[in-house]
Amino acid sequence: MKKCNLTENNTRYKHLIMQITGTHFNYYLICHRKLWLFANGIQMEHTSDAVYEGKLIHETSYDRRSDKYREIEMNGIKIDYFEPRNRIVHEIKKSDKRSEAHQWQLKYYLYVLEQNGVKECTGLLEYPRLHKTEEVLLTTPDRDAIREMVVAIKTIINNDVCPPKLPRSKCKNCSYFDFCHSGEE
Repeated sequence: MKKCNLTENNTRYKHLIMQITGTHFNYYLICHRKLWLFANGIQMEHTSDAVYEGKLIHETSYDRRSDKYREIEMNGIKIDYFEPRNRIVHEIKKSDKRSEAHQWQLKYYLYVLEQNGVKECTGLLEYPRLHKTEEVLLTTPDRDAIREMVVAIKTIINNDVCPPKLPRSKCKNCSYFDFCHSGEE
């Protein structure tokens, strides 16, 4: 069984990761181990066909949108498309299998925008392959939950030992699957 500990070299890096990104937020809701590994410099997304396929969907699904809307990066978040006139954040996803994580990631984006003075935004989760969209709103209870989740995320990230792995059945499409489950029969 693999045991994950921070090395002395990663300790310095760990303390720099205090700005929570959309990826941190999404991984927190999917798998705490994946969050910890990613935040501590062990990144496997570049080896994942599923991640590559998701990027292709993002780049090719709405060809004309790039002319009309903007991709925005601020305070650790990267918004797929922002429609300034209507204040709509568009987030494109490959599948709705992790819908709850997608919703909260988008709520986190709305929260960060609000914290930076961009008020009264709404969100649209878009699943081009499914021809499905879902409106996402940020409520007062959501704001409270996000603040609590940010604390929990920072606690996980700053722990010296990574969390335990999930059962294989929950991990089969994860980019960290081989890392977490190699050597098992």
